[in-house]
Amino acid sequence: MPKAVFTTKVDPAYDDLPEQRYHFPRRYLNAARRALNDWIVYYEPRRSTAHLSSSGGRQSYFATAYVESIEPDPRRDDHYYAYVRDYLEFDTPVPFRDDRFYYESGLRKEDGSTNKGRFGLSVRSLPDAEYRLILSAGFRDMAIGLESATGVYEEDPRAPDLAETADRAVIQQISYRPFRDRVFSTAVRTAYDNTCAVTGLRIINGGGRPEVQAAHIKPVAESGPDSMRNGLALSGTAHWMFDRGLISIADDYTLLLREGAIPSHFFRIINEDRRLKVPDAPAHRPHPNFLKYHREQVFRNHA
Repeated sequence: MPKAVFTTKVDPAYDDLPEQRYHFPRRYLNAARRALNDWIVYYEPRRSTAHLSSSGGRQSYFATAYVESIEPDPRRDDHYYAYVRDYLEFDTPVPFRDDRFYYESGLRKEDGSTNKGRFGLSVRSLPDAEYRLILSAGFRDMAIGLESATGVYEEDPRAPDLAETADRAVIQQISYRPFRDRVFSTAVRTAYDNTCAVTGLRIINGGGRPEVQAAHIKPVAESGPDSMRNGLALSGTAHWMFDRGLISIADDYTLLLREGAIPSHFFRIINEDRRLKVPDAPAHRPHPNFLKYHREQVFRNHA
């Protein structure tokens, strides 16, 4: 069964939240259905919005996820949602083209130029071997050993069995909780420069290990994704307080503090403006969807 590429912008015109759902018109329904109960990769194009003059997109594959259902949009005729789970961002965004090499062979014309017609499709089928190749490039800093799983065995009579074995090895690796934790932790701490978003403290021990921890805003136990937009870099104390609903965050990044339950000395070390320090890149900042969950399900419940 082929996998797929889902294209989504930084500020999508559709109701996309890549960590949870992908919104698309009917014209892509068959291609999306072919990837049902299988994995996809997300691609971010050059345009960051629906406006033709926009730019700033990474032109890269940036994450993978598993498509578990496709449902009609109840509010918009001829549109659908692909609902996903096990979203995981690459540690290294993968450009669609590396010099004259294309990770999607269907994007390369015989003369070596880009097939702009196919490139313009928001949902594209993706062979298993090319999916494994993109993942190998996307997780190169994690050293997960996908190289042996990306070979093409066209001349080997065992090709189907070898490819299926390689596919299972890749899926097992990216589904493995310790690996996902490592990818998430590295991405979040890097995005925040190993600095606590609540206190501004940046402590590195003699061995170069940061004190700051990567915290999920919406917990994994509640289907919170391993996404930088669902992550915060927090010191151990701030992390403990955040998980227990003593601290939360407004959509404008103002810190919400349960003052009667927080030791007075803690107020001396939080950011002076009582606002969260966030990464420069908008794509790495906390998403309102996850902040709302924390306020309503964690912070409010501990009032």
